[in-house]
Amino acid sequence: QVQLVESGGGLVQAGGSLRLSCAASGRTFSSYAMGWFRQAPGKEREFVAAISWNGGSTYYADSVKGRFTISREHAKNTVYLQMNSLKPEDTAVYSCALGGRRATTISDEYDYWGQGTQVTVSS
Repeated sequence: QVQLVESGGGLVQAGGSLRLSCAASGRTFSSYAMGWFRQAPGKEREFVAAISWNGGSTYYADSVKGRFTISREHAKNTVYLQMNSLKPEDTAVYSCALGGRRATTISDEYDYWGQGTQVTVSS
């Protein structure tokens, strides 16, 4: 019933910016916390950022804090990840996830996942 579709990925030079979007469809979108995760080739999936069901609380991995910003627009059923000062180590497939009301850094606690969008940062 719930569908998540990411967009906005691509190739960008180090130091540049990129904005990812995740469009959600289904019942009671605004009542769910959402998060962003990423997975680089040969590595485990890691937490990037999360936002609570009402947008009141946000959480970030130490590696992206100060550079990335997560936000959501309830009216558009969309969550965003603004990525600034990108580094080559940010290269990964970025996936949007939807869970319960409480934001969490644990991937297993999310119920729905998008297909992912590729972000490649060149130097």
